[in-house]
Parts: sequence; C-alpha cells; structure tokens
Amino acid sequence: MRSTELHTAVIQSLSHDGRGIVSLNEKVTFVQNALPTETVRFCITRKHRRYNEAETIEVIDPAPERVTPPCPHANVCGGCSMQHIATDAQIIFQEQTVKNLLKRTGHVEALTWLSPLSGPTEGYRRKARLGVRYVRKKEKLLVGFREKQSNYLAEITTCTVLDPRIGLKLPELAALVRSLECFESLPQIEVAAGDTIVALTFRHMDPLSEQDQALLRQFGEQQGFHIYLQPGSPDTVHKLWPDDGKPWLHYALPAHTLEMRFHPNDFTQVNHTANQQMIAQALALLNLQPTDTVLDLFCGLGNFTLPMARFAASVTGVEGSLEMVKRARENALLNGLTNTRFFTDNLMAPDLSAAWLQQHYDSILLDPPRTGAHEILPLIEQIGAKRIVYISCNPATLARDAGILVNDYHYQLISAGVVNMFPHTGHIETIALFEKSSGKKRKDGHRQTKISSAR
Repeated sequence: MRSTELHTAVIQSLSHDGRGIVSLNEKVTFVQNALPTETVRFCITRKHRRYNEAETIEVIDPAPERVTPPCPHANVCGGCSMQHIATDAQIIFQEQTVKNLLKRTGHVEALTWLSPLSGPTEGYRRKARLGVRYVRKKEKLLVGFREKQSNYLAEITTCTVLDPRIGLKLPELAALVRSLECFESLPQIEVAAGDTIVALTFRHMDPLSEQDQALLRQFGEQQGFHIYLQPGSPDTVHKLWPDDGKPWLHYALPAHTLEMRFHPNDFTQVNHTANQQMIAQALALLNLQPTDTVLDLFCGLGNFTLPMARFAASVTGVEGSLEMVKRARENALLNGLTNTRFFTDNLMAPDLSAAWLQQHYDSILLDPPRTGAHEILPLIEQIGAKRIVYISCNPATLARDAGILVNDYHYQLISAGVVNMFPHTGHIETIALFEKSSGKKRKDGHRQTKISSAR
C-alpha cells in the first residue's frame, strides 16, 4: 500500500534496474526515478521484510546525469527503466557494474577496457513480446509492456525504443485486437523485425474464426506487416499472411557480404546496429588467420559463425536447438560458405564422443544464454584453444565463468568491454577476450590477471 508519509534523502547508489538506493531507518529502500547524489522527496509504495520500494514525488536537487526521457510513458512503462539517465552515464554504469562483478565474484580484472560499443538509442529494438489485456473497468484494450514493478499492463500509445515500424502503431494494433471476436483470449503478440519485413505473431488460446483471420490478413496488408499465428507451443507458429511460401525474415551483414535468414520465433539480437559492431569487435579480438580453426559454441543461426568463416580455414558451430542448427546450415548454403560445420548438442551436458569434440581448435567464440557457460568450461579447458571471445548477456554469470577460466584454467582476461545492446534498460551485454597462459610473464609485460582472494 502507498504511504502518505513523505521522506527526504540523498540517494546513495543505483540498482541494476535503474532505481536509486537509500538507507531509510536502517532499511534498504529502492526509489523509482531517483539517481545517485540527488536529494529527492519520496513515499513508500511497498514494504518487504528486508527492503522497501518507493516512488519519487519531487527531485529537489537533480544530478547532472538526469535528462528528460524521450518517451512520454517512461515513468510508468516498465519496458525501460533508465530513460531519465543520460546515455553516456548509462554506459559508465554498465562498465562499473561489470568491473565490480568481475572483481567481487570472479576475483579477476581485465588488463584493458575496450571502448564501449553503442548504436541508436531510440527505435533500435527489433524483437519484443507485447502483452495484450482487456481492462473491463476502463473498457479499453491495452497492448504494450507491464508497468514498472507491476503485473498490470501500462497504458501506452507509442514506444520510442521499438522499431518505429511497430512502435508508432500501437493504437492501430490495439484497435485491431479489440475488433476480433477472440480479443479476450489473445494474451500476447511477438514482434520480430528484419531489414525489410516486420512480423507479428499472435498467440491465441482458442481457435480463430474465419472472420478474425480475415481481419488479421486485412490488417497485415493495410499496415505492411507479415502475420503469423501461434495456437500452442512455439513449434506451432505458422504464417497466415501473405501466403507466399516464404516463412522467413532476413537481416544483412554488409561488412561481410552476408544475408541471414530467420524465422519470427528464432533468437536474434534485438539491436541490429550494435550487433554489427559486436561482430566486428569479436573478429578484431580473435585476429583470425587463414589457417585457423574456430569453434562457435551456442552458435544459433550463425550470427558469428558465418562472419568468422570469411577469415578462418574452418568454423564449427554447435547449438542445442535442432531448428537453429538447420537455420545455420541454410544460411551457410545461402551465402555460399563451404568451410562451416554445424552440430546439434546439449551444451549443458554435451556428448563426449561427438565428432565436433574430436578435433583441435585455435580459437573459441562463446555466446551462452543468461545462465552462462559453467557446464561447458571443463571441456573448453581440455580443448586448450589459445584464444576465447566470450559474449555475455549477463555480467553475473560472465564474472563467475571468468573466475574459473582465469583462476582454475590459466587463461588471462586480456580485455573486456560493454555493448550498449539494450539502451535505457538494465540489461548489459559484454564482450571479453581470454588468452591461454602458462602463468609466465607475457612479451608485453603483463602477467595473469588473477586477484588473490580466499575462494
């Protein structure tokens, strides 16, 4: 319950999701829309046993990093949490978060820090899951993201971080859903945007009537969207309109003369510009030679595999999803690459007799899910590749795995840097380079980046 009592305090630090942190009566309090060093007046909105949540009522003394959010719904919508912070300050916060986690969790430090990578901070998001809900009290159909710290959908009319092809058409989308007979049994809409096509996948709990299907086709034709339906699990996704026999979207990687095809429910990076920069950074760190053999773990549809194949003798991609491996092979064939191999394997419990484990690799690219690569690290150590580039979407598991690679398996953390893949949010993408070391002094004078600590 919201308290009517107001408190005034100086904010001490920032949480991972962009809330200010202050100690109130010796209890940690997370204050929405507050920044470190700011003096704010706030009220408690929710009490927990170990902490409280609060909302800023007035910013008395704003921090230099405070800016006016570009989105009119920033203070309500939970799709973003840091629009009130200048972009440069967001990146500094990301870097400091990664450095702290590496030091405290992994007991390791990078020898050098890479310049941060960043693209557009608005209209960048090509993948999203939009909630759908009919609010009877308001007699209104809502489409969008949840409110901050809430399960309720925010009432929004636009989204500045979504690809503008869809971010500016949320009212039209809401009107469409309200016109359907199934409007109360349609819980979500998945957005997937390629270079030329935006696909909308409608998750529906009940079978659609012929009239509803006709309305969806008409909307797709009028608005320029491709329409997909999902009546059940993800493998039930199928295309409704246009009926052209082409179920895929695509994005180009012009620096490597590549076209990547994908289905709307495939994993792809949400920020196309940042993805291209990240690929270029990974290639620069790997410094591939024409005789090199490379292993790409968690390769997906070949986002890194195929660019690396332009420089190396051969690249082997391994992925747990059979469908994604199929897509990677199709992309290699589409782009005329013959020096790639792809395998399906559960990388959390790999088959030790698998063919991909029976050869030598000079370098490894690692792009695991949020849970990290803890289970596969012993095999990486056995492979003994001289260089590892680790792409991470979770700095906590990166720090844990970095500690193992450095402190247990005798790699050096040569460099690390952040990729501003998700501007205005608390998500942090990181790229790191590890090199195999015997613990002896390197030619450049550096030693292994291990921090002495009881483990």
